[in-house]
Amino acid sequence: MNGVRERLASRALTAVAVLIAVLWTTPTLGLLLSSFRPEEEIKTTGWWTLLGAPHFTLDNYREVLAGGGNGSGGLAEHLVNSVVITVPSVLFPLVLALLAAYALAWIDFRGRDALLVGVFALQAVPLQMALVPLLRLFSQGWLFLPAWHATGPARFGQVWFAHTAFALPFAVFLLHNFLAGLPRDLVEAARVDGASHGTVLLRIVLPLARPALVGFAVIQFVWVWNDLLVALTLSGGTAETAPLTVGLADLAGTYGDQWQRLTAGAFVAALVPLLVFLALRRHFARGLLAGSVKG
Repeated sequence: MNGVRERLASRALTAVAVLIAVLWTTPTLGLLLSSFRPEEEIKTTGWWTLLGAPHFTLDNYREVLAGGGNGSGGLAEHLVNSVVITVPSVLFPLVLALLAAYALAWIDFRGRDALLVGVFALQAVPLQMALVPLLRLFSQGWLFLPAWHATGPARFGQVWFAHTAFALPFAVFLLHNFLAGLPRDLVEAARVDGASHGTVLLRIVLPLARPALVGFAVIQFVWVWNDLLVALTLSGGTAETAPLTVGLADLAGTYGDQWQRLTAGAFVAALVPLLVFLALRRHFARGLLAGSVKG
C-alpha cells in the first residue's frame, strides 16, 4: 500500500514539475518564434498565429547583427566588447580569490579570522554605493593611485577593475568554504614532504577546487555579461567600448516601436551564456554546493 502511495505521489510531483516547466518556458518559446516573424506580423498578431500560418524570416537577426533600417542596430561590435569585458572580469577575481582563499584557509597569521569576517561583511555593500567613489578614484586618483583619465579602449580597464572588486568578497567566501573543507591530512602530508604553499596550491588544491572554481566562473560570467549599470557608467556608453546590454537598450529605436529587434536581440544576447553553461554544467551543480558540507 505504501509503495502504491509513493508511486502516485511521485507521478503527481512529476506532473506538477512538467506543468511548471511548460508554463515557465512558454513565454520564452513565444519570444523565440517571434524573433523569426516579419515585422508587420509581430506588430499586428500574436506569436501563436505562427502555428497556423508559418512565415519565417531571418531579417530580424540580420538587422540586429549588421544594422540597418531606422533607429539603431548592429550588435556585432557590442558582442565583441562584451567578450572583451567579461572574460578578464571572470579570470581576474578567480585567480585573486583562489590565492586569498588558500591563505585564509591554510596559512596561520594574526588577524585571519577578523579578515575573513571583513570579507564576508563586504558582500552586504550595495554595488550602487561604490560607483560614485569609483568614478572619483578614476578621475582624481587616491593616495598612491594616480587618476586614470582613460579614453577609448582604455576604459575596459576601469570596467575590469570594478567587476573584479565587486566579485572578490563573494568569490573569496565561496572558495574559502570549499578549501577549508578539504582533508587536512592531505595538505599537511604535502607540507611535511617539503612542498611549498605554491606547490600545494597548484598540484593539490587547484584540481580539487575545480567544482567551486567553475561554479563561481559561471555565476560571474552571467552576471558580467548581463550587467548594464557598471558597463554604462564606466565604459562611456560609446559603440567603441559599450557591451551588448547597452546595444540592446537602444534596439527599440527612437520611438520604441522596433519590437522585432528586441526579440532577435534577446536571443543573440542569451546565446553565449547558454553555451558557457551547457559546456560547464557538469561542475556547476557541484560548485553551487561548495563548502556546504565538510568531509
